[in-house]
Amino acid sequence: MENQTEVTEFILMGLTNVWELQCILFAVFLMMYLASLVGNAAILLVTIAEPKLHTPMYFFLGNLSCLDIFYSTTTVPKMLAGFLSETQKISFGGCMAQLHFFYFLGSSEGILLGVMAFDRYVAICNPLRYTIIMRKQVSQLMAAATWSTGFFHALMHTMATACLPFCGPNRIEHFLCDIKPLLKLACGSTYLSLMLLNTVTSCVAMGPFIAILLSYFYIITFLLFKVQSQSGRQKAFSTCGSHLTVVSLLYVPVLFNYMLPS
Repeated sequence: MENQTEVTEFILMGLTNVWELQCILFAVFLMMYLASLVGNAAILLVTIAEPKLHTPMYFFLGNLSCLDIFYSTTTVPKMLAGFLSETQKISFGGCMAQLHFFYFLGSSEGILLGVMAFDRYVAICNPLRYTIIMRKQVSQLMAAATWSTGFFHALMHTMATACLPFCGPNRIEHFLCDIKPLLKLACGSTYLSLMLLNTVTSCVAMGPFIAILLSYFYIITFLLFKVQSQSGRQKAFSTCGSHLTVVSLLYVPVLFNYMLPS
């Protein structure tokens, strides 16, 4: 099919156009980005180098750190460059690539958090069967399914968006190429893209979220009624606390940005 796209590049409006504030934001986001890279890289290297950490829990944690490194790199460097320039331009192809990797890595991370919740459920509620249920092959298969689902989910959105005609204007009211701001610029019908966003993306996001809620419901019920030791309960809750923090940091913005009607 002939490409009807007339816009060859987009302009990202960013977070602010006040120069003094841009300098402050540049320093803040740069430090946060570097801290994220160093922290996640350290976790990844330690889990690979230390044989004692070659367990499903740390295998999934290493996958999560890898996703976080790629996820932040998809958007932050471009945003940092925008703070130092008057206009932040991005080509049409670059915009579609950023859109794809943003949804690919984001949805993969959401699914992985659901897998990690299931892993914690098995470890706490079925410790004697843990090594059988979460054996190496199963863990690798779950990780591969997580990355594959995220990839094809993002590919669906990227293809649907790239096929839309963009005739102008080309200013994206965002600091990255996200679907909702892009759809506002499309000249043709956006019904298919909005339907995919409101149905498929909702299922991809809410499916793991429901799995996380169910996993922790069973974990809490198990700890309250079947674990008598206070130290055992504290150990279990400390294991799950960091995971719940990551879940809240990811899903609260997702619920507000994508679950509400467009």
